[in-house]
Amino acid sequence: MALAAVLSLSVASCSSSTTGTSNAPDAGVSEKAQQALEEIRGQVLSKGPNGETPSPASAAELTPEEIEKVKALNAKAAVVMHYGGNDWATAQVNGLKSEFEKLGIKVIATTDANFKPDKQVSDIETVMTQDPDIIVSIPTDPVATASAYKKVAEAGTKLVFMDNVPQGLTAGQDYVSVVSADNFGNGVVSAHQMAKALGGKGKIGLVFHQADFFVTKQRYEGFKETITKEYPEIQVVEEKGIAGPDFAGDAQAAANAMLSKYPDLSGIWAVWDVPAEGVMAAARAAGRQDLKIATEDLGKNVAIALAKDELVVGLGAQVPFDQGVTEARLAAGALIGKEAPAYVALSALPVDHSNVLEAWKQVYHEDAPKDIQDSYKQ
Repeated sequence: MALAAVLSLSVASCSSSTTGTSNAPDAGVSEKAQQALEEIRGQVLSKGPNGETPSPASAAELTPEEIEKVKALNAKAAVVMHYGGNDWATAQVNGLKSEFEKLGIKVIATTDANFKPDKQVSDIETVMTQDPDIIVSIPTDPVATASAYKKVAEAGTKLVFMDNVPQGLTAGQDYVSVVSADNFGNGVVSAHQMAKALGGKGKIGLVFHQADFFVTKQRYEGFKETITKEYPEIQVVEEKGIAGPDFAGDAQAAANAMLSKYPDLSGIWAVWDVPAEGVMAAARAAGRQDLKIATEDLGKNVAIALAKDELVVGLGAQVPFDQGVTEARLAAGALIGKEAPAYVALSALPVDHSNVLEAWKQVYHEDAPKDIQDSYKQ
């Protein structure tokens, strides 16, 4: 379904609650939000970094004959991450390593730039001394890292990107493909979840990523556009950007300021799970267990909060293990001359208290850890 169709679920006809209080939640709005979430499942609402129409992960699949050709190459691959400090990065790397092993491709390096462009440029230069056939990477900054990636392309190494593309590089020429979650869709999902939890009314704050980072911009745009257009009685009263690398600490400071300035604040959206952890810490410190928090990415700490049915009301999850598998397949196909789509995207997964345990298994390809299972409130 097109984005316009998903966003057509108007809330204009929803009346105020029978309590007679204008700020009271509206059950009708919550029902409409739930309907929107159900309709979004399995769709991709995002376009690629250059406006590309998304292709499905199935476009990366290899035949048995193609796999044998790849294995015969005894190829080498490196994974150059933006940072590795969360469950998403771990799952992405695990998916890559698992699939590369099946394809007979040796992973010779995995690096972590801690979100510092100069460190990532250095990581790329160091990795290239080992003459990899493949580099799978996510740029920390599309401008500052561009020349380093251009040199990789000129050396003949096959580049596959996660989420973000360096400025000035062309698909099919400088790089194979970019693989992403539906980040705009994840923002849309978290907006509907926030609206559902609030009954379509209240004041909220936004904690966004203050960086030139394509996918986090998509999340912010998806959330804010949906809240603004679909839920006019939810008022965004404050927005604060965080640049890291202490994303949880920065988000906690931002949320503290919001809660102090707006004692009647009903909710806060955070751009991914690590900042959401900071928002949770601020809410607890302020004695605001009633605060509604929506976010993206199913990290362990937000999963525990969802399991307990505390603070976090819902999130849009990526499927990073599957993204890693897809990236590995696209890179392997490129080694044997197989053409690839410029942009591949995997749909957003709506997660709330009701499905957090099954969602964990879908995201990480393993059962939820015992502490998440033990936290689940029936």
